[in-house]
Amino acid sequence: MSYGSSSIGSGLKSSSRPFEFGRTHVVRPKGRHLATIVWLHGLGDNGASWSTLLETLPLPNIKWICPTAPTRPVAVFGGFPSTAWFDVRDLSEDAPDDVEGMEASAAHVANLLSTEPTDIKLGVGGFSMGAAMALYSATCFVHGKYNNGNSYPVNLSVAVGLSGWLPCVRALKGKLESTPEAPTRASSLPILLCHGKADDVIQYKHGEKSADVLKSHGFSNLNFKSYSSMGHYTVPEEMEEVCKFLTSSLGL
Repeated sequence: MSYGSSSIGSGLKSSSRPFEFGRTHVVRPKGRHLATIVWLHGLGDNGASWSTLLETLPLPNIKWICPTAPTRPVAVFGGFPSTAWFDVRDLSEDAPDDVEGMEASAAHVANLLSTEPTDIKLGVGGFSMGAAMALYSATCFVHGKYNNGNSYPVNLSVAVGLSGWLPCVRALKGKLESTPEAPTRASSLPILLCHGKADDVIQYKHGEKSADVLKSHGFSNLNFKSYSSMGHYTVPEEMEEVCKFLTSSLGL
């Protein structure tokens, strides 16, 4: 099942760019609806491809929402347009973060979750750039705010990142220290990060360092799983780990 969706980066006070989101695909729960997870695709992909995979997982109590990122010029592609949650130049720590793009995408994700029933547990997850976006959303939840000061509107119960990285590392410490509730939220949020040691797109060291940085900032309920021969893709063993983690963390 799918439906069209477009949005102007709501959640932002002002923006110099409109962000037009693509088609959103929804996988309805086959059993009793207990949790909803927004799952975010990687650079150049769309929501349809992941919804097809997620529908096959033995997780009958989860509703999956798979949005499609805006199509925008992407610096790493020399400015060529592609579906991307935010602009990205490279993965070095000195590279500028497209905070405006991340804020718009984080707001879009939160808006998708905010219409779910109040007794449903909520989560975010993603692959590659989608994993980066999921982790950014998790830090907004722990901070309780977007970068612009607006309140983050949903309570997250889980976050998953596959073959990704943590963006905005330099701002994380100040972000969390400014919120008294942040340590409690950080320590209680279950996070699963997975990365292949043979990844030639997002190098393994970026995934490993992201896990270390999060743990050093109080995200103590974090599991990091590595896969020795896995490249920049997913394998059944990894998806089995995701299923086990979600079942345990969400009490399914």
